Amino acid sequence: MIPRAPKLTNDILHTYNMRHLISLKEQSADDIRNILTIAALLKKKYRAGKPTDLLRGKTLLMFFQKGSTRTRISFEAAMTELGGHAIYLDAAKTQFALADFRDEIRAAMRFGDVLMMRLMRVEDVALAASFDQMPVIDGCSEKYHPCQALGDILTMAEHSGGLKKVKKIAWLGIENNVSNTLKLACAKIGIEVALVTPERNAASVDRELDTMANATGKVKKVLDIKKALHGADYVHTDTWMDTEYFENGKPKPEFEKEYKRRMKEFMPYQLNASLVEKYAPKAGIMHCMPMHVGYEITRDAIEHPNSVIFDQAENRKHIQKAILLWLLERHRR
Repeated sequence: MIPRAPKLTNDILHTYNMRHLISLKEQSADDIRNILTIAALLKKKYRAGKPTDLLRGKTLLMFFQKGSTRTRISFEAAMTELGGHAIYLDAAKTQFALADFRDEIRAAMRFGDVLMMRLMRVEDVALAASFDQMPVIDGCSEKYHPCQALGDILTMAEHSGGLKKVKKIAWLGIENNVSNTLKLACAKIGIEVALVTPERNAASVDRELDTMANATGKVKKVLDIKKALHGADYVHTDTWMDTEYFENGKPKPEFEKEYKRRMKEFMPYQLNASLVEKYAPKAGIMHCMPMHVGYEITRDAIEHPNSVIFDQAENRKHIQKAILLWLLERHRR
């Protein structure tokens, strides 16, 4: 376990001299649009076989406390295509497991140009950013997942023929770190968000983020599925079953009660083909992955003609490239 960092005050959390990407609370609507524009251009060049090696000689440090598939692959591929290099650091296999976090992270930052962190606590991400030694990215924490949110918006803009054509999205299931940053980013750029969520992950709660999102007038909690999905251009979901509940594909005895409770609570909000066809037949189907088939989403939804899930996964790479260039202010070169 990483030694717990001292609790940071809001003054420290919001006083930065360089660009960081942590919660999307720091970014303006124009910042978000700018990152999306950069990503779209980079993807176009990638598809045309044109080089975009704008980060030659630069190093991305990737520090993981939580396991990852898309975050690691997309950042490594992104840095390679930008002409740079990515170094993977597993918290359990480094001195971070024993030494004081603030000492190790300050030393580690002497060896790179950008730091991406996938940690259990955003508090530790914010601490690293507070040193202002290099741009810091929250690659997923208990409260935020800004890279995922930006990649999702890039996907929606692509499939709708432009960002301005995305008017409304719906989020089904549980509110969590992904829905936090997605709703805030969407609200900031004028997209309506319907949260069809009977419950919220307690660790993900950020009242300041909620206040910012709600102040736009674009975010609404709607448990009536018909009303929530009406007019939605895209329907999103994420897992509401925790991996630790299972062993060999079956619920562990000690989690049986909670498993049954969640099944009863969330199954009415499962993203499936019949739900989409009944209430939002033109809506794109989205999932940030990994998917737990038969729980928050069904196979017929994944394979549905409206599904853009795998385009959504691919766009993580293109948005990571844009984030890196934007943070390092290399996108104008």
